[in-house]
Formats: sequence, C-alpha cells, structure tokens
Amino acid sequence: MKLKMFTPVVLAAALLALSASACTDPTVAPKSAVTGANIFADPASYQAFLAKIYGGLILTGQRGPDGDRDIAGIDEGFGEYLRLYWYLEEMPTDEAVIGWNDPGLPDLNTGLWGASNSMVNAMYYRVFYQVMLVNEFLRQTTDPVLASRGVSATLTATIHTYRAEARFLRALSYWHGIDLFGNIPLVTELDPLGATPPPQSTRADIYAYAVNELNAITGDLPPNSAATYARATPAAAHMLLAELYLNAGVYTGTPNYAGASAEAALVIGSGYTLAPVFQNNFTADNNTSPELIFVAAQDGNRTQTWGGMTFLVHAGCGGSMSAATYGMDYCWGGYRLKQQAYRLFGAGDGRAAFFWTAGQTDSVISIGNFNNGIAAPKFTNKTSTGGNGSQLGMIDTDFPIFRLAEAYLIYAEAAVRGSGSAAQALTYVNALRTRAYGNATANITAPQLTLQFVQDERLRELLFEAKRRTDLVRFGTFTAPSTYVWAWEGGTAGGTALASFRNLYPLPANEIIANPNLTQNPGY
Repeated sequence: MKLKMFTPVVLAAALLALSASACTDPTVAPKSAVTGANIFADPASYQAFLAKIYGGLILTGQRGPDGDRDIAGIDEGFGEYLRLYWYLEEMPTDEAVIGWNDPGLPDLNTGLWGASNSMVNAMYYRVFYQVMLVNEFLRQTTDPVLASRGVSATLTATIHTYRAEARFLRALSYWHGIDLFGNIPLVTELDPLGATPPPQSTRADIYAYAVNELNAITGDLPPNSAATYARATPAAAHMLLAELYLNAGVYTGTPNYAGASAEAALVIGSGYTLAPVFQNNFTADNNTSPELIFVAAQDGNRTQTWGGMTFLVHAGCGGSMSAATYGMDYCWGGYRLKQQAYRLFGAGDGRAAFFWTAGQTDSVISIGNFNNGIAAPKFTNKTSTGGNGSQLGMIDTDFPIFRLAEAYLIYAEAAVRGSGSAAQALTYVNALRTRAYGNATANITAPQLTLQFVQDERLRELLFEAKRRTDLVRFGTFTAPSTYVWAWEGGTAGGTALASFRNLYPLPANEIIANPNLTQNPGY
C-alpha cells in the first residue's frame, strides 16, 4: 500500500515499550527511555505518537521486522496484534487449520486451549498494550497540557482530531477484548497512574463505554478521502458501532439489531462502493479499492514484520504452489481451508477462484500435512495488474478490518432478524453474489434469505478476514448444544462439539495471580 501520513513511526513515540511477560497493569504508563518534556519539544511527535498506536495493529516493536519487541514472553513474529487476532478468530473454527507445532497453536486447532496458552495470553497483552498507549497519548494531549507547552492553536486543533482517532483505536481494542475474553478491566486516561490493580468490569459496561466513546468522537474524525486512507474516519466509527450492536445480545444479553441496521446503513451511504473485482480487495495495491473502510496498513519497505500480512501471505502458500505466483520469495506451508468451509462454495463462485486444489485433498485427515485441506491464498503480494509488491519477503498488502461488503451483510442479517428492509437486504446480498459469480445466475430470492444463509454467506464473503469465531458464537453454533461440528474440533478428526464455556477465552493465568481483582472465566 502507499503509506501517507503515518509512515514515521519512529521519533520519541516509537521508544515506548512494555514488557508483558507476566502482568500487564493498564494503570502503569508505557515505559520510555525519554521524558514527556523532550518527546514533545518536537511538534511532529504528536503525529509520531499516534502513528505508534496505529502501528500497534500491524507492527511488533520499535524496529522492523524484529529486535526490540513491544511485548515479551512470546516470539516477536507470533506476538503481533493482527496475527494473534487472526489465530484466535480463525483456527478454532470451520475455516482454518495450521500444521505448525509452535507453543499454543495445536490447542487452537482443536479448541482445547487453557489459561496458559501463549497465543491467547499474548492477545490479551496486545489489547492492553494498545489501551495503555492510547491512555498515555490522551494524558499528554489535553488542552491545559498543550497550552503549558506553548502548542499553537493550529496544531492544537489538529491534535483534537488525533485524540478522536486514538479513542477510536482504543474502542476497537476494547471490542476485541470483550469479544474474546468477556469481563476485563476498563482503564482510561482518567485513572491515576500507579494505582492499585484495576478492578474487573463487566462485558456490558465496557460495551457501553465503547459505544459512548464512538458516538462522542464520530464528528471529530477526519473525513474519508485518499489522504485519510488507513485512518479512522466517521465511516469506520459507524462500522465499529455496527459490529458492536450486531453482537450486543452476546455482550449484554439484549440484542440491538435495529442499531446494527442503522449503523450499517450509514456506512453504506457514506460513499464507498464495491470493488468491481472481488480479489482486488486483497492485493498489494488494495489501497486503491473503493471498498475498504478501515485497514491495518502494511508496507514491505516501511512496516516490516513477521506477523500481519507477511504471515498471511507466506503461510497460505505451500505444497506444489509457486511462491512467485503470489509475489514472494518462498512459501511457509501453514494454514489451509477445512472441508466444511470448502464445501460451502458453489461452482462458479469467484470468491473461490484463488483456491489451490492441485495435490490437495479437501479433508484435513492430518493437521501436520499441508496437502490435507484446500490451500486458499486469499491474500497476495501481487498487485491488481500482476506486478510484485515492493519486496518479495515483506508484504505490501493491507489487511481489511472493515469493508463495505460486510456492511451489506450486517444490514442483511439485521433485516432477517427483524430490523431493516427485507427487500433492501436482498438487494445488498445479491449485489455481492452478482460480483462473485459475474452475473445474476446465483442470485437468491426472498425466501432463501435465512439466518443459515447469512451465516454461510458471511463465510464465503469474509473467509480468513478474522470474523468467523465471532460469527459462530453469535449464531449459537460455535459450541454445544449446537450439533454443527468441523474437522478436529474437540481434538477428533471428525469433530466433537466444544463445551459452551469455550465461547470465551480464559484470562491469562499470570493475570489472575497478579491481580486479585480478577475472576477467571468459568471452565478454566
């Protein structure tokens, strides 16, 4: 992608670091080798600090691709936000399996993780690392603090926008936190530093906090334009609200499909359009797609990491596949598609055009054999015109956190659940299917637009975009009493239903020891 405003993630802000090998206390400021006085003597440091927060979604430390990591206790490449989130959203589901034996991964394949799982724990630390960075940025950018430093009125106005963006990023991480872990601490910039360990808040309280934050900042976010690509815009805030409202029944016990429908409609009306070619949302130049609302931006030259898209592109290639076909130097032979997901794609569906079947069996008989399961390299380091990214090792492709197609599907699901226009929902779904098939031959009729169809269509459209676990939990099909099972669920090749407590991941065992205010999730 073409990095613009947030390329310089260095300066003093990039010196912020945290050791998260054990307790991550969100009431403690991120450690720094410099002081507030000399950081903020340079007016550009405010932009650099915000860039560090954005970079926290894709980068692993203070230099790329490794060597000065943000969090300890895990290999730096594995400890990257997007890679961890992808693992936790994809691997325990009917979509992905990965044949590596690195600590923590085998138990994610089967859904049998415990409270000391290194991948689960690192994701918890990543969430709170982001929260701590945002909290410190907000402490350092209040109007009185800026006035005391003699910051100009023009820069102060710009920083007000930066503050709104930081609050969006904190809401995003809090969404991930409550979705994955349930009841977690809620700590903001108003909490004193160095206080006692934070109390545990309810999932519903943090949900309400994130909703209130997003509603408060929407008008202060930068407008959508080419210059604000990869930054939080009002459409990104509305999209995050739509995600929260769509899952409100899970988080609070009270559904809000009307809210999800309304927010999705605002996103749909905000000027984005479907990319004419589905695959162009996942190429090295996907920054040119008119469909992407918010991304984790990656650039092969300037945001180097062994996580993120470097992982997703390299690890999706193996067996008899050629790395050069995907614009890279070599294949890692990692994740594949489980048969349950593969068999949901119909003949002629262009969303399956990238599947690699030569030498592959569709059934995952052996987790460790890359040839078991269909290779599905959705993401590529090739551009939409067939060129390579800027490097063959590090990847240029941006990860689509929110795109217009999902807004269509959120609206459709809300309509099926009783909120929104059923006719409009059908139009949105058929727009996606017309793009997928190249014509209207696979379009559906109103009676076919059911909850089961929406669940399946979300898999087809959003495959490997880190949505699946959340979807299955919301539809009640991730754990028992659902009878839907998939390969290696529960540790058996044919699948065994998971116990219902696995709808949540455990809080890290070290956190429970370090913070007496925390109560572990049931079952762990």
